[in-house]
Order: sequence, then C-alpha cells, then structure tokens
Amino acid sequence: MNRIEIEEVEGVEPPRRARVEEAPEHVGETPAEKLERKRDYLDGFLSAQPVEAAPGEPGGDIYEGVVAALKEIFDPEIPVNIYDLGLIYGVDVSAEGSVVVSMTLTTPNCPVAESMPAEVELRVEAVPGVRDAEVNLVWDPAWDPQKMSDDAKLELGML
Repeated sequence: MNRIEIEEVEGVEPPRRARVEEAPEHVGETPAEKLERKRDYLDGFLSAQPVEAAPGEPGGDIYEGVVAALKEIFDPEIPVNIYDLGLIYGVDVSAEGSVVVSMTLTTPNCPVAESMPAEVELRVEAVPGVRDAEVNLVWDPAWDPQKMSDDAKLELGML
C-alpha cells in the first residue's frame, strides 16, 4: 500500500533573480549617460530608410509594370488573368531592360497555344523601360489548379 507523506514548512526561499552585469566600461555611468548610449544605439536603426528596389527586381518599376501588363491578359476559356491563373512561372528583367517571361498554358492542346505567347510578348514590350521581350513556353512542371492565386480561386468559386 502506498503512503503519501506530507511535510509542512514555514516558508520557501524565493528563487534567485536573473542579473545582467554591466560591461566594465559602463560601470558607474549615470542614468542619463546610459539613456544617451541606448538612444545612440537605436539612432541608426530608427532613421534607416527602406532600400529602393532595382527596376528589374520585384517591387521595381519595370518588374511591377510587367506584372501589371500580364494581369491584363485573360485566358479566353477561364475568366481570370494569366498571372493569377498561375500560367506565369517566371519574369526575369535584365539591367538593360530585356525581359524573359517563362509561362505555360492550361494544356498543350490549348486553342491559344500559338497566339497567347505572341500577345504576352507584345504587351510586355509595351511596358515603359522594357527594351525587348522574349516568351518561353514551358510544359514542365505541368499547370494544375493549385497554381492559381487565392483571388483566382475565389473568382472561380473554388474557395
């Protein structure tokens, strides 16, 4: 048979508190000096400005212009733009303004297999800052509905 023993105590010693010791060069400084040191530490961080994106990088003018142009092209069978549909696999913008768009179609037998890449090329070349455009049509990986954005899924009643 198990017995439970109870021990009564008057009190328990509180656990030790964590202590942070000052670096030797800061021992004895006044609270005002300490505040000034901390203010100086945060000064560079608080005054830092966001780094401006290069024109060809996401967030840059040319890249975002290309994406906006791609969002104006709609698949003729599905009422969603080709970017949100997930047909665009990549947008590469060189420092000289050359753009390469890697894209696919919903199926290799898509009725716009010949005209869609040409339309993409024309629309991308019309973006300010783009020198020339090339469209690479790829089939691997194959397109599937999971590549669609949430906006596209919502538009098609899939969410």
